[in-house]
Amino acid sequence: MSKMMLSFVMLTLFSGVTTSVLVNAEESDGKKYSTKEVMKVAFKGGLLKKVSSGNASAEEAKKLHAMLVSLSKNQPKKGDADSWKKLTSALVKASTAVKEGTEGAGAMLQKASNCKACHNIHK
Repeated sequence: MSKMMLSFVMLTLFSGVTTSVLVNAEESDGKKYSTKEVMKVAFKGGLLKKVSSGNASAEEAKKLHAMLVSLSKNQPKKGDADSWKKLTSALVKASTAVKEGTEGAGAMLQKASNCKACHNIHK
């Protein structure tokens, strides 16, 4: 009986770990986006504007969030890594707020997505 119980516990633990990994992969879209791709789709392509204005679907908001998380993990072309982290962290925080339906999150995302502030330092 104890072997059976041990097997059950191990299976339960393994299932929990597997589920956790799958949930985390799903939350981040499971894809790594290049900075160029994020700029093309999110900023120039209008996804960010659509999400920040409240006209996007939950899937679009989730995709934007995944793109901004990737952006924050990418290396800037130039400039200080601390500055990059500060600017991209604000984008991630704002996109998280949008995903969670926080009041005022759209305005927060628009403010965090000041292109000139980032491009002056990092492009």
